[in-house]
Amino acid sequence: MSETSPAVVLVGPPGAGKSTVGRLLAHATGRRLVETDEILAGPDGDVGELFLDLGEERFRAAEREAAAGALAEPGAVVVLGGGAVSDDRTRARLRDLPVVFLDVSLAAAVPRVGLDAPRPVLVGSPRAAYKSLAAERRPWYLESARWTVDTSELDPEEVCTRVLSYLDQGSTLDS
Repeated sequence: MSETSPAVVLVGPPGAGKSTVGRLLAHATGRRLVETDEILAGPDGDVGELFLDLGEERFRAAEREAAAGALAEPGAVVVLGGGAVSDDRTRARLRDLPVVFLDVSLAAAVPRVGLDAPRPVLVGSPRAAYKSLAAERRPWYLESARWTVDTSELDPEEVCTRVLSYLDQGSTLDS
């Protein structure tokens, strides 16, 4: 890990547990948590509303800038919004970083996301939209990640432990 790189970057679809696991990782390691959704909408903001207000093109441009800033945070635990990997420049920035793809099945994600939860791109039929977006983004998550953890049947603490073990094996967090 470079001294100017994040300690770990979490990517994955909505409902995979990125925010929860990010908080656990930050707490466990004493590192700063940086979430692009929070950068965009503020700590009490609604990224779904922001998406609707800005429209997808302007939202994705803002998300790209938020991701660039987050990925420049030395030693941070970075959580990227689910769609951040759709941007070529963001994926290029992820190369050679300790990226973990938190994967999740549709069956496990739907109750976590909630059918009425304000998610930026899950307007209309949430199940169909989620399934379509997950399939579209999956290759980008896999391309970007060094490790993958399926969170479908794990609790957040188990996911955190698994991520820490991958990072320890890669000597990226404590080096």
